[in-house]
Amino acid sequence: MPADCLVNVAYVRTMAAYNAEMNRRLYAASERIPDAKRREPRGAFWGSLHGTLCHLLWGDRMWMSRFDNWPRPDVAQKDSATLVADFNELRRQRVEADDRISTWAGQVTDDWLSADQVWFSGSAQMELCKPRSFLVAHFFNHQTHHRGQAHALITASGEPTGDTDLFLVVAPA
Repeated sequence: MPADCLVNVAYVRTMAAYNAEMNRRLYAASERIPDAKRREPRGAFWGSLHGTLCHLLWGDRMWMSRFDNWPRPDVAQKDSATLVADFNELRRQRVEADDRISTWAGQVTDDWLSADQVWFSGSAQMELCKPRSFLVAHFFNHQTHHRGQAHALITASGEPTGDTDLFLVVAPA
C-alpha cells in the first residue's frame, strides 16, 4: 500500500499533536531527574537522556528545514547530542519547535503531501527525491523511535511519564 494512502492531512495533524504532548510529558519527567544524571552516559544511541533529547530536536529541525524552510541545525548529525547545552534552554526550544510543527501541520494540504521532496542528504552524501507523504511518515516515526529511547532512560531513572499510547494521548484530527 503506498504511503500516500496512509498519510493525509488528518494524520499529520494528529501526529503533530501527539508529538507535542509526548514531548511535554517527557520534559516534565526529565526535569525531575538531576542534571548530572540526565547527562550521564547510559548506553543509549545518543549517549545520555540529554543527548537523546537534543538529537530529537536536531532531527525535527533538519526535516522541518526541508518541509517548511526552517534554518538547518548548527551542528552535524554526528554532533546532534550536543545541540543545546542547557536543559532549560533545550526545553524552551523544544516547546517552540512543537508549536511551529503544529502550525505547519495545520497548513499541510493533500496536494503538498502528494508531491515529491528533493533535498541533499548530508548523512547519505547525495541528492534524494522521495514522496513527501513517505517522508512525513518517517519524520513522525523518527520522533516516536527516539522518544521511546528517552522514555526508557526516564523510567529506568524511576520517573513516571504517563500513558504513551497514541489513542490514550490524543484524539484523532
